[in-house]
Formats: sequence, structure tokens, C-alpha cells
Amino acid sequence: MASLRREVIHAEALAWMDANPAAPDASVVTSLPDVSELPELDLDGWRAWFVDAVRRVIRWIPPDGVAIFFQSDVRHRGAWIDKGHLVLCGADAEGATTLWHRIVCRNPPGTLSQGRASYAHIIGLARTARPPLRPRADVLPDGGTKTWSKAMGTLACVSACRYLLEETGTRCVVDPFCGHGTVLAVANALGLDAIGVDSSAKRCRAASKLLVEVG
Repeated sequence: MASLRREVIHAEALAWMDANPAAPDASVVTSLPDVSELPELDLDGWRAWFVDAVRRVIRWIPPDGVAIFFQSDVRHRGAWIDKGHLVLCGADAEGATTLWHRIVCRNPPGTLSQGRASYAHIIGLARTARPPLRPRADVLPDGGTKTWSKAMGTLACVSACRYLLEETGTRCVVDPFCGHGTVLAVANALGLDAIGVDSSAKRCRAASKLLVEVG
């Protein structure tokens, strides 16, 4: 595993993708920023940015690649924001195929919540349809350990990366909004190369160092 690649780049994600075409064996696993993380945009501006970002990620992956989005719904000023719906809006606008749509429990079922949802969407998209090679769970009862409050849990990352490893030709997992690097660490633990991009130098440093064990 020591020879596996992990590259973490301090940059703006969409600009980096524009400047760096995807490798033929790359796929994306990522979580787009919440409206609270882009304070320069109002809600309508963030929605437009979000859908456009989904489209650009789909456009960026190679023909055989997959784009996997992990997104949790949130309440914003009294309005419920369904990020799964926004991901699918981007997919429809780009003419992509939804391969699967799963639910990840961020908290045990029955947990009371007023703001952030206690579940998350994990959605796999591709340019063309492809049949699954094996059955997989539609609901993950636990997303796993999180490195910060808005992170993908380790078990959610394992689910996404195992799918890429077992059902696609992916050998490099790219997270253009990598945060603390859970996707990158899990990809490496499963034997895949990883590239992460983040606009925060502090998060890039954390993403370069994070290690996880995968059972």
C-alpha cells in the first residue's frame, strides 16, 4: 500500500477540473459544499452553483467513470433543502444516468432533528446506464466515523469506493471538495490511488495525513 498515490491540491475545485482533464481510470466521490459554506451566495445563487457544479463534475469524468455524490439535506431559514433533488436536477440537465440512489443513516432511525437531516443521500451517476454486477444495500444503517461534523463517514466512503473497485475500471478516486480527506484515506486503504482538492490549506494538510483502517 505504500506505493499508492495520494495527492492533495490547494485550489478551487471547479477551476482545477477545468485545467486538469480526468485520467481514463478516474471516478469522483465527493460532497458539494452546503449553502452555509458559501456565504458569498444567497440561497438562489447557491442552488444555481450547486446544480452547475454537479453538471461540471459529470462532464469532467471519463466516459467509463462514475460520479458519486454524498449529500445531506438541511433546513435553511425555515425552508427544507433537498440536496438529493438538486443532484438529480444536475444529472438530468447533463443527460446523465442515475445508477443508484442510497440512503445513509447519519443518526439512528427515530432521532429527533430540527436542522440538519439525520440521513444523507449517496447517488451514483454515469454518462450511460450499466447493470449492477451484484446486489447492494439501499440503506446503510451507519455512515461511520466522521472527522468533522459535515464529513462523509468512513463506512459511507467504503461503500462508494468498494462499488468503484468492484464494478468499474476505476483505479484513481478524485474528491474535488476533499475536506479532511476521508474519501482519499479510504480509497488508499482499499488499494486505489486518490487525488483531493480543497480551497482550505488547513484542510489540505489534514487530508494529506489522514489514515483509516478498513475491515
